[in-house]
Amino acid sequence: MNRLGSATSPYLLQHADNPVDWQEWGDEAFAEARRRDVPILLSVGYSACHWCHVMAHESFEDSLVAEALNRDFVSIKVDREERPDVDAIYMSATTAMTGQGGWPMTCLLTPSSEPFFAGTYLPKQGFLQLLAAATEAWTNRRAEVVEAGGRIVAALQTVAGNFSAAPLGSSELEQAEFNLARQYDSRHGGFGNSPKFPPSMVLEFLLRHHARTGESRSVDMVAGTCEAMARGGMYDQLGGGFARYSVDAGWVVPHFEKMLYDNAQLLRVYLHWWRADGSALAARVVRETAEFLLRDLRTSDGGFASALDADTDGVEGLTYAWTPAQLVEVLGAVDGVEAGHALTVTQRGTFEHGTSVLQLLADPADPAWFASVRERLFAARSGRPQPARDDKVIAAWNGLAIAGLAEAGVLLDEPRYLTAAIECAEFLVRAHIVDGRLRRSSRRGIVSSAVGVAEDYGDVCEGLLALHQATGESRWLSVSGDLLEVALRHFAHPEGGFFDTADDAEALFTRPRDPSDNAAPGGQSALAGALLTFAALTGSTRHREAADTALASAGQLAVREPRFAGWTLAVAEAALAGPLQVAIVSADEPGVDRAALELVAAARRSTSPGLVLVTGTPDASGVPLLADRPLVSGRAAAYVCRGFVCDRPVTDVESLVAALR
Repeated sequence: MNRLGSATSPYLLQHADNPVDWQEWGDEAFAEARRRDVPILLSVGYSACHWCHVMAHESFEDSLVAEALNRDFVSIKVDREERPDVDAIYMSATTAMTGQGGWPMTCLLTPSSEPFFAGTYLPKQGFLQLLAAATEAWTNRRAEVVEAGGRIVAALQTVAGNFSAAPLGSSELEQAEFNLARQYDSRHGGFGNSPKFPPSMVLEFLLRHHARTGESRSVDMVAGTCEAMARGGMYDQLGGGFARYSVDAGWVVPHFEKMLYDNAQLLRVYLHWWRADGSALAARVVRETAEFLLRDLRTSDGGFASALDADTDGVEGLTYAWTPAQLVEVLGAVDGVEAGHALTVTQRGTFEHGTSVLQLLADPADPAWFASVRERLFAARSGRPQPARDDKVIAAWNGLAIAGLAEAGVLLDEPRYLTAAIECAEFLVRAHIVDGRLRRSSRRGIVSSAVGVAEDYGDVCEGLLALHQATGESRWLSVSGDLLEVALRHFAHPEGGFFDTADDAEALFTRPRDPSDNAAPGGQSALAGALLTFAALTGSTRHREAADTALASAGQLAVREPRFAGWTLAVAEAALAGPLQVAIVSADEPGVDRAALELVAAARRSTSPGLVLVTGTPDASGVPLLADRPLVSGRAAAYVCRGFVCDRPVTDVESLVAALR
């Protein structure tokens, strides 16, 4: 019997009608495998994964495959986004056994959870052959199978978390920047060859490195990459937002899924690029990406959905690709031809079957005309079949969205963005904190049983601390403090840094501890960043020390492979540049006091990676940096402190700007 019908994961629900007797990961499934004395098929994927859909249609909807699985295996389906801990340890096994990884991930396990086969996508015939071979081996050569699984687990347990501490100082960060420059694609932007993923955290590091050192090469790499991505097909030229990655080196053809974590991070990167050099392109991308989040990913509870699918009706890119004839049909002959030139839609096509992915390689000469074209094309596209939405709310990714929207709201003076960030934070606090602990995911207001992992605690606190600085409300600082206490108590490694799972979480065959950053900040670097900001906002040396040891535990990796430690490096830049604390007090609420507003705006324009900012009335409750900060002659004043050594307060913008240099 298929048991996925009550799952909270849309990915699992996609398989609820399969003839395969799927179960969710849990004690019941393993108990059944032991009782029946059969191995386990573990299939891991996610709802926006194209090849996951392909394997589902080819194999998991097929009666012959279902018959083999139901007879000889216990079949477990896992959403990697809901259970990143399970995904992490079996992906380690997959890469160790095959040299590569990806999704769908296909593993065969003993009833004790040891993997004895691991791979990715398999066509139906190859999959049936694998199942037959595994059944034969389990029946006739079980001792060999069990021994192989034991060897794999022992090897993974030996290497898990095996790395030495190395502090990240100025010279190490310079070396990391140099190593990135050697891998930079000066022709197309980005790093390395195809496929190209948006290097969000690396770009944030480079922006911060430039702000701290003045190194022009860093910001040049940011500008080259950000412009190439925003003008290429990976960016949605009509609806805003970025696809998951580009299949080519030139950012022309995307893999069309749109992920919350990418867009939340890229919104913030483009915002910081705009703040650094005033790029009009950057400002436009920030606004359009924010509108995409609010329009397409926001849920009725105030959270943000995880993703839009890569496929529409089983066809990749169906919603997004155009032909010249389709442009003419929507826009008319004159505008259609002109739009084809502007958006690089050719007769031959840049994608499949003569269709093209829209690119905007240069801004049109007539902005009003292009705005009209964009509006009409978007309206027409909205009438096409649309990709499915994975509407589960992931705590970590929503924390990233809160941070980006809160900062964009105050820097661009867009109250709707800030309101959305507040409502998202209120939902997370209301629904995802259960008995003082974070839950990983929810769907339609119903929280799942999946417990929060380190990245959830780090990214949620990152968002709440950004919201505290944007609003001045102490509640966000307070909740962050509580969550960070949980993280320090339950996730800390005795030698510094953090495990990915809590000490009282479900015991897997190894306790994951990954120092790297992948598509989003890793748990360790996410917590390091939140701890560092919290320490600067409160003066807590304990939190600062925890942040420093976490950064050091990933130091060797960050210098050697900076592309896979972008957030670690970005946080290290903040640690080296700060703390730079700015407290602005006003006689009235800062939103009413004009002098305070001007001081706050000047502080927010600073690019210093170590800066934290609080605003409010003197001695406001729950805000440590406002304690003992009186007005100056009854006027709003800014207090600037470096490393907890404070300058005299200033009351005018010019003096504040000078103090922040």
